[in-house]
Amino acid sequence: MNLLLLRSDDFLDPQHVRLCGQRLDHINEILGSQANDALRVGLVNGLCGTARLLSINSTEAKLHVTLDTPPPAPLPLTVVLALPRPKMLRRILKNTAEFGIKQLHLINSYKVEKSYWQTPALKPETCKAYFEEGLIQAKDTVMPELHLHKRFKPFVEDHLPTIIDGQQAFVAHPYNAEPMPSPSTEKRVIVIGPEGGFTDYEIDLLQQQGVKTISMGQRIYRVENALTRLACQLSAAPHG
Repeated sequence: MNLLLLRSDDFLDPQHVRLCGQRLDHINEILGSQANDALRVGLVNGLCGTARLLSINSTEAKLHVTLDTPPPAPLPLTVVLALPRPKMLRRILKNTAEFGIKQLHLINSYKVEKSYWQTPALKPETCKAYFEEGLIQAKDTVMPELHLHKRFKPFVEDHLPTIIDGQQAFVAHPYNAEPMPSPSTEKRVIVIGPEGGFTDYEIDLLQQQGVKTISMGQRIYRVENALTRLACQLSAAPHG
């Protein structure tokens, strides 16, 4: 755990928090921290900082907290992703937060199995837990926003124009595509299809909204690996 994530209800007053449960176990069993030790902390959707461990036992830990450092700058990339299978979705949610992606749109597609939309992994509390794992790894505090769109055409025609307004938008596609553009600190949107790829009809709809097809070369990637490569290739993270 690279960062202890704090929530507003942990605070006893503006500078003191009480922790129990999983975070207490981590302090006790993994970190082996004792009174007066310093810990890295961050408030969800707020500042990062340090905490001094005032006291700890088997039921609770009390800390004096100083929050004075902004979280890392977000990656200037919005991701639109055809809903993957549940096992992969869990890893993608964690990676999204770890990369610093703050807007994730999960969409339907012809090759997305209907059963995927029923997975418990899409429950808000479950998604939040996976996002928190990524934030903790990256020492970030800003929770990504997750948007679900269960109908492809209405999403592309009614929502996508607003999402990409004023930004470059790309869809990864192996055929009739332009070379991968260079990294940029400008805001961009990337659309990633399901394991079997988008249909020609779906690609045509995306192109009608100004989304450009780009190639990742001859290799065919799993969705989670495609996301990793595209995030690194398209966006240069701002310093901070």
